[in-house]
Amino acid sequence: MAVGGKTDAVKRCPWPTDDPLYVAYHDEDWGVPERDPQALFEKLILDGFQAGLSWITILRKRENFREAFRGFDPEIIARFGKRDVTRLMNDAGIVRNRAKIENTIASARLYLEIMENEAGGFEAFIWQFTDGATRVNRFRQMGDIPAETWQSQAMSKELKARGFKFVGPTICYAFMQAVGMVNDHLTTCFRHSEV
Repeated sequence: MAVGGKTDAVKRCPWPTDDPLYVAYHDEDWGVPERDPQALFEKLILDGFQAGLSWITILRKRENFREAFRGFDPEIIARFGKRDVTRLMNDAGIVRNRAKIENTIASARLYLEIMENEAGGFEAFIWQFTDGATRVNRFRQMGDIPAETWQSQAMSKELKARGFKFVGPTICYAFMQAVGMVNDHLTTCFRHSEV
């Protein structure tokens, strides 16, 4: 990547290519252990919106999603009704998929149930699938990284049992990577040792 006319010699995972937004996401956000329950909720929802799309599409719309879904505050989203669904379906700044929008509202209600009824709330519920710690993988090339693991399968099964949708094992694994439950930066990437 060229920065200020100079070549960026930093070694990183190849997937962000040279897109500045994607590079910034890779370098600053992806794989950093996330413990904030509301931030975990946001990322789980955004990964669900990604189903059938590329992550860069969601990333480019992330600020619009945050505005449309009121900062991903589950207490606010849980009160959304038909008018809000109509508003969101007319919002060109987000992915306008009725099933995913309605799932976000239902998921906010499920999130609140977990926060109220589970010891440690949503954070503990999510992180239980890696025993509360980041699993550090040592993959050398992209082809070595799995699309899913037994942990993401277990997460998917439990989320679905509670009523969540758009949480298949592949989506759950992408979520686990994004929130730092697993460190899947390649060993040649400068971020592998940092996160």
